Amino acid sequence: MAAIGFSYRKYIAVIALQIVLVMTVLDVTVVNVALPVLADKFAISNSTAVWIVTIYQLVITMLLLPMSSIGDLHSYKRTFLTGVVIFTSASALCAASQNFAMVVAARALQGLGAACVMGVNVALVRLIYPREILGRGMALNAMCIAIATAAGPTITGAILSIASWHWLFLINVPLGIAAFFMGWRLLPKNPPADSKPRFDWISALENMVVFGLIFYALGNFSRKGDLTISSLLLAAGLVVGFFYIRRQRGHEQPLLPVDLFRNSMYSMSIATSVCSFIAQNVTMISLPFLYLDSYHFSEITTGLLMTPWPLMTMIVSPLAARFVEKHNAGATAAVGMGFFIAGVILLMTIGPSPSEWNIAWRMAICGIGFGMFQTPNNIVMVMATPVNRSGGAGGMQSTARLVGQTLGATAVGSVFALVATTLRAVNVCLTISVILAACAGIFSYTRTIGHRDELHPPTPGR
Repeated sequence: MAAIGFSYRKYIAVIALQIVLVMTVLDVTVVNVALPVLADKFAISNSTAVWIVTIYQLVITMLLLPMSSIGDLHSYKRTFLTGVVIFTSASALCAASQNFAMVVAARALQGLGAACVMGVNVALVRLIYPREILGRGMALNAMCIAIATAAGPTITGAILSIASWHWLFLINVPLGIAAFFMGWRLLPKNPPADSKPRFDWISALENMVVFGLIFYALGNFSRKGDLTISSLLLAAGLVVGFFYIRRQRGHEQPLLPVDLFRNSMYSMSIATSVCSFIAQNVTMISLPFLYLDSYHFSEITTGLLMTPWPLMTMIVSPLAARFVEKHNAGATAAVGMGFFIAGVILLMTIGPSPSEWNIAWRMAICGIGFGMFQTPNNIVMVMATPVNRSGGAGGMQSTARLVGQTLGATAVGSVFALVATTLRAVNVCLTISVILAACAGIFSYTRTIGHRDELHPPTPGR
């Protein structure tokens, strides 16, 4: 790396990015596991306690694109550091919360900080890494997300076994302070721009309303909330969305990057990402029900059986990044989806009384496939956009992931509500996963047609 200008200062800048990325991802998985403890502490029902998770994800989704746009127009570095300050301060407020309302408000503030960080993370990675090894930066992101997802339950259990729930949030404070000072010293500034359009506050408000209403309605559907209210909220979100998209078409640098969708590689990459994350989430959410209810494994065993997937994704992602430095990224991603589909089909045909080992290696194949897919797909998505639009492209990448995950969760809730038995419901979910993964693979391979040179990152010195 040193031969192509990757200095120790850049390593430290990357460390700052990854520390905060891990913090923001961990704060979903950690709180998920700790919800029963928090429900007991604040004397609330389990269904009410879910808001501690929901409000965080909802605020991130509503604010991702506005924060990305602010980064494009002003400074990725300042947006990131502002997010670190907000997230770290909100973590301290979460730990100091004396009642449910206070912890929900602090979690919303955490969501604002996380949106700032996630909205410009990819843009900063693109500025730090030389183009020929950009895939390594994208792979490191994917690897850190996988590590945080896999380690979240273990970290929660370890903290709660020796300390109070407050430390689930307090642990962010020293990490956030360290990341802030590293980033302040070493993160790069935005490249010079020919023009500097003004931030579109009306579009930002429309974006918040659209994503807020739609995601809240989808969450209500999955939680079996009032059908009429949920339908009205969804309809209102879609109506505002129509006017929002129409407004974006008239902007030189829109908040929602509709102009980038004219690039076939970019639009296909977004579609591929949404389909893949629906497929992943449908599988990951439904399988624990199969292991617990149908195969009668314990909670601990079920958790261990879910681990090979993120573990193999973590291992394979950096290898895939190295591979696509010399090979076609779109074709590699398509092959990855093929492995993923094979893993899911193997899980569907495993039989009524499988051993832990027979499940584990099938889960590992799913993880290998997703690791082969995710990094190459993200590389294609980023490389298809101008450097000065990296914030919007990165924000849209994260938005596509959140949309896919939300639709996947909603699909699982709907299937389990409609199908009588757990085994049949899980099989329906896995069938949906295979279909959408196949769509993602086809979309990914289609990108290779007519774009072979663009999908080959240049080798050093070429």
